[in-house]
Amino acid sequence: MKRWMLSITAVLLIGILAACNDNEETNQEDEERVITVETQEAVQDNLVVERSLYGRTAPGSTSPIMLQAAGEVDTLEVQSGDMVEEDDLIATLTTPAGTQNIRAPRDGEVAQLNAAEGDTVSAEEPFAVIADLNELKLNFTVTSDVVPLLITGDTHQVEASNMEYEAEITSVDSLPGENGLYPVQATLPNEDGDLLPGVIASMQIPEETISDAIIVPTEAVQQENEESYVYVVKDNVATRVTVTILQTKSDNTAIEGDVSEGDQIVVSGNMGLTDGDQVNVTGGE
Repeated sequence: MKRWMLSITAVLLIGILAACNDNEETNQEDEERVITVETQEAVQDNLVVERSLYGRTAPGSTSPIMLQAAGEVDTLEVQSGDMVEEDDLIATLTTPAGTQNIRAPRDGEVAQLNAAEGDTVSAEEPFAVIADLNELKLNFTVTSDVVPLLITGDTHQVEASNMEYEAEITSVDSLPGENGLYPVQATLPNEDGDLLPGVIASMQIPEETISDAIIVPTEAVQQENEESYVYVVKDNVATRVTVTILQTKSDNTAIEGDVSEGDQIVVSGNMGLTDGDQVNVTGGE
């Protein structure tokens, strides 16, 4: 009987000691649990939400070259794409009235030249067109809700052919066209001739501005059970803070909540965080 009692007592003691060791190891793991995160500072600023408009470039102006009379092209001094100055000789024609010299009416690029030496050309159609490409037009059509966002004289950023430009709104029609859309025209400089007519361009215009708000990186904002929150790090401790989203862009989000300018907001490593976790901040800003 005594041996049986001693065996049971020993087993119980071993179980108690094992449980104590497990608890000590668990507590030690909890104490040593440190999550590596990256942070960025919250800033107080305006968040501008933009809308993209798409249009096509066109020459700033065009001057058709009209013939006085039909005739045969005797000599042709230019090709399509050549740059000419005002009064440069374009071609000579033999007509019933004699030789006719065709000259450039202005500086620009020769376009829509479809004649060759020896061709017979008509006086009813332009012999060629001189296009001004130093300044291009940008033609859009927009819906009625966009019209109030466009003000003549305002400049906006334009992207075309992987390059950026500043374009000025020059006209906004108050009447729609046959398709129900409102024509809009802008101009952009092209002194270097890098941009060609007929290219699709996108213009960014401000659609909404959230003024004087706390701005955080969009990747910092998490959601759970229809609640939005961020983690704020102070003294290497992450605190979960509930926030209200005012507006979101691709990179930044305007929020309201117990977050101040200069607070360190977790932007990487936040998926595994819980409120009160110890963190090790690396990288970020």
